[in-house]
Amino acid sequence: MKIILVLLSSAVLLCSAAPAFELVTCSENSHAAAARLAMHHINAHHDHGYKLRLGKTQGIKVVTVNGGCDVELHLKLLETKCHVVNPRHFEDCEIREEHERAVMADCTVKITVKMGPAKVTKYECETRQVKTDLEMMVMCPGCPQLIALDSLEGGRSVDEVVNKVNQNTTNKHYYILHETGRVESAYLMSVGMMYSAEVVLVETRCPMGSRIAIEACEPLCPDRAHHALCHSSYSTTLGFEPVKCELYPPSNVVALAAGEKEPVCSPPDQEREHHGAHPISHICHSSNMINVDPALHPICPWPHPKPDPKPH
Repeated sequence: MKIILVLLSSAVLLCSAAPAFELVTCSENSHAAAARLAMHHINAHHDHGYKLRLGKTQGIKVVTVNGGCDVELHLKLLETKCHVVNPRHFEDCEIREEHERAVMADCTVKITVKMGPAKVTKYECETRQVKTDLEMMVMCPGCPQLIALDSLEGGRSVDEVVNKVNQNTTNKHYYILHETGRVESAYLMSVGMMYSAEVVLVETRCPMGSRIAIEACEPLCPDRAHHALCHSSYSTTLGFEPVKCELYPPSNVVALAAGEKEPVCSPPDQEREHHGAHPISHICHSSNMINVDPALHPICPWPHPKPDPKPH
């Protein structure tokens, strides 16, 4: 019953209001405003993995063009502990420490400043772990390593989380896997190999007690669904530890009118074959991202490239 108590007692996080944007201009005094605009835009379009915060501005170039300027920023971004389904504003999210297997990204962002508000027109990022496995072994031999999101060990944790959460009979609907956030492994002398995973679940349209197979349930529309970020750990000798979850409320809490049915929404990524830890090609349709670490959720380039046509 521990999963029920933890899930129901989790703090409901409300969105903190984002401060108003500073005006982005072509002057040198506008560099901080340009970086902040870039961060808001990247987080708004980053729909997998974790929210990001600005580490530092590594360079900026302003080119005057007819009627305004083009701004090119080189930014170092740091991954936070807030998954993208967490309603907390990214600037209020805690950044991971190095021993927690921190992730960073080097990004090039282009902004156009002309008549009207400045606009982000393009960005590309290289996402990587702050320290390599070898560097971490030297710095912290006992610290865990990140392993592939679609690893067998991660799959075991996913199944455990889904099963435990759906044993909570006070839920109105069943939950299914939305995404695997990260999977870690470590060797402990007392228990052997230890695996842990952060897993995101989404509320479905299937009422509790439905006879339909849970894996066949369709999720509620993103703004009307509860989401849960759950932590699952197990060792080769002790088995699974209790699952712990944070429950996030839907952003749209308007009750349906009498007789009104729940709206039907298409998944945000029509290329998904299922909800879960996907190959990188199913997340970012870009030929230059084939070398992305399979343990990470990369920052997809923007505008999002169209997927390559499927072979016949």
